[in-house]
Amino acid sequence: MYDVKSSKAEEFISHEEINATLEYADANCTNAELIDSIIEKAKLRKGLNHREASVLLACKLEDKNQEIYALAEQIKKDIYGNRIVMFAPLYLSNYCVNGCVYCPYHMKNKNIIRKKLSQDEIRREVIALQDMGHKRLAIESGEHPVENPIEYILESIKTIYDIKHKNGAIRRVNVNIAATTVENYRKLKDAGIGTYILFQETYHKESYEMLHPTGPKHDYSYHTEAMDRAMQGGIDDVGFGVLFGLERYRYEFAGLLMHAEHLEAVFGVGPHTISVPRIRAANDIDPDSFKNGIDDDTFAKIVACIRVAVPYTGMIVSTRESKKTRERVLHLGVSQISGGSKTSVGGYAEPEPEDEDSAQFDVSDRRTLDEVVRWLMGMGYIPSFCTACYREGRTGDRFMSLCKTGQIQNCCHPNALMTLQEYLMDYATPETKAIGDKLIEEEIKKVPNEKIRGIAQRNLEAIRNGERDFRF
Repeated sequence: MYDVKSSKAEEFISHEEINATLEYADANCTNAELIDSIIEKAKLRKGLNHREASVLLACKLEDKNQEIYALAEQIKKDIYGNRIVMFAPLYLSNYCVNGCVYCPYHMKNKNIIRKKLSQDEIRREVIALQDMGHKRLAIESGEHPVENPIEYILESIKTIYDIKHKNGAIRRVNVNIAATTVENYRKLKDAGIGTYILFQETYHKESYEMLHPTGPKHDYSYHTEAMDRAMQGGIDDVGFGVLFGLERYRYEFAGLLMHAEHLEAVFGVGPHTISVPRIRAANDIDPDSFKNGIDDDTFAKIVACIRVAVPYTGMIVSTRESKKTRERVLHLGVSQISGGSKTSVGGYAEPEPEDEDSAQFDVSDRRTLDEVVRWLMGMGYIPSFCTACYREGRTGDRFMSLCKTGQIQNCCHPNALMTLQEYLMDYATPETKAIGDKLIEEEIKKVPNEKIRGIAQRNLEAIRNGERDFRF
């Protein structure tokens, strides 16, 4: 029986329950009355359970699908406004002892160049990222107990936070490393990380074990239960996702929401972020060899259904996706994107030589951060470099409670404007700055609280006069 509060992965991600959910969704994919009732429930902004959301994903009624898309877009606007949070990945090492068949880091790959950044190399990479304007990083590393032990990760986090270059500083380090122990999660918490990120890849246990034939990651239960250990270790915010293309997308969608339900039931707060990567070409990896790939229309519907099912969870789409695809899903629910990304170990300070391939996947959107910022503003979005919530203790259930009452807008909107102003002053090209200055003047007038609007206006003037790092 499906047990949302069980600590065992195979109980809170029940294979039988997922199959029953898919059967239920198939049986009701044209049930207009039921679909209408689910849409009405979603309009309350309280979320949907995995069965309800799976019916929407399976829906074959075009007029209802258009209602789902419209609702997803409205929920996105109501909760996140027009802010889009910016970040960049920083790959520390691609040494790995696992045998994951979809990842070029797998230990049998003799073609990829193995690299590990020294602390001096990390400093150079971070300064290059700061010179772009980035304030938030997600560090990535392969799993290797000798090359990439927890001590290396902790030292790297300290190095990143310690670097102050010109007006640049990394204010939030998110961490995407392999499943580990409660003790190590406590160490990451003490190091001041933001979100702990770990992709499930697939929730289908049998497929999971076939896709991870060797190495520590082969252990489905240990991997799937990692978020429980992270929260037990004191980490407030966790982020997860699946790699779409490895298994049937509807199976993964149901498993993803069941995982979110489990965290909400046990810890009182669901995932801080959900990522939606699709498998991409890489060294020794041919995406066409995986038979569960999804097209752009299916991808868009997945994003929309996640947004209506978990309205307060941030959604991330990376540079795996093209400009066209990213633009489409930004409207449907995505709230965070990367810009100017490199997926190689190194490459920000100076380009990786053509004969050295250390990348985890091919990048589709190769624009600079400035180009991405200008593109977002041209669509009326506010690129946000804000990290204030994490530094002010608005994390975990405290962050979610503010979201659910709508109070977070009083912080996030003015903070986004102030950090955008910092970016425009310090890093933007003249064309981008001109667009941004106009946008900020228009947006500051929209802050509904007169007191907060006045404070924000004064802080913006202070930033223009050379001061930095204001936040609500």
